[in-house]
Amino acid sequence: MAASKYTKADIVDLLYEKTSISRKEIRTVVDLFIEEVKQALVQNQVIELRGFGTFEIKTRKGRSKARNPKTGESVRVSSHGVAFFRAGRELRRAVWDLESEQGDSPPGAGEP
Repeated sequence: MAASKYTKADIVDLLYEKTSISRKEIRTVVDLFIEEVKQALVQNQVIELRGFGTFEIKTRKGRSKARNPKTGESVRVSSHGVAFFRAGRELRRAVWDLESEQGDSPPGAGEP
């Protein structure tokens, strides 16, 4: 079962309820944060947020014989960058038993 979406607007609303800062200022800060993360990734920098995780760009090798799934046509794909997120230790531990709390995990899946 897919999780429900949590949008930027939801984050702005939640921060507004927890602080005395205006929604407009919070939205500006969130937008600036996201833009800084994007710019750092474009410059091939690694972004490490302790307790949360690490964002980085990994290079995916190109292939000379890929296939367009829509048309079935054979195409060439050059090497390209892909944004990659690796969860930090605290985040991994926090979500480890998420499925078992929802009753969807297979037997033994909640064991570290």
